[in-house]
Amino acid sequence: MSTRTRDLTAQKRPRRVRSRAVSTLPALVVSSLKPHEVDLAYSTLVCPTCRTWVPISAPDGSRPKLVPHHTERAGTEDPIRCPGSHRLVSIDLSVDRWFQRLEEGLTQTAGRRPTRVIRKPKTGAAPAVMQIIGGTVDDRTARKLDEAHVRGCSICSVKDDKGNILRAADLTSRCTDGRRLAQLAAHTKRLAPARRKAQMDDEDWNDRRAWGLRLLHEQQWQNVSESVADADLRRVRDTLAALIQTLNPHKADAPQLTDWERADLMSAITLLATQEEQLTR
Repeated sequence: MSTRTRDLTAQKRPRRVRSRAVSTLPALVVSSLKPHEVDLAYSTLVCPTCRTWVPISAPDGSRPKLVPHHTERAGTEDPIRCPGSHRLVSIDLSVDRWFQRLEEGLTQTAGRRPTRVIRKPKTGAAPAVMQIIGGTVDDRTARKLDEAHVRGCSICSVKDDKGNILRAADLTSRCTDGRRLAQLAAHTKRLAPARRKAQMDDEDWNDRRAWGLRLLHEQQWQNVSESVADADLRRVRDTLAALIQTLNPHKADAPQLTDWERADLMSAITLLATQEEQLTR
């Protein structure tokens, strides 16, 4: 291989390089890198500049550094020298400590991943539209739906020569939706008395429950009404006495009230007096 071809072709990354060149980039600290991006057992790490695995030259020496490398694979034409070549490496971890950090990282990663397989629930077949309607409509609505379908469907209706609808067709001659609507109308008509009876029973039970709750509330209020009335009366009388004392202070050197303050106190005293009279009745 000629010298010209050798210069234009990416070379295999050597293990040992005898060169005093040092990159201007700051030194790489092994402890600051991720454990899975370093392999101290084989003295290699991932170059932060080109993100490729690069050997460390003289890892046991005084100045370990990254060997010169290209950003492409060996044998690639027109290679580009990585700026991270000859970058100093600070190996501040032992092989045992690095391996321990790697195992801890793998344990945390395994703990975040679920080990139990969660099966996707099977979705059942969606019910037909008529089945959905069947549980929500009453006999009158089902009959109106059937009649509206008969008026709009040419298969489910019997017409005269002028196109007027005479009657609904037989059940066996009707379309799929027509048969379902006819069966729905017959089914709701058959269950209409039981449904009305159940509805009336529910309404009667709700009325009885509301009446019972009202009686219970009245009974509970009667048990505490006297004590509540006494507490209200004491509170009104205490407030009224305090306002009267403020209006007519016992001390001669007490601050005098203005006309506006005296008017407000008189209004409050009048209101409290009215409340006291209502509570004592």
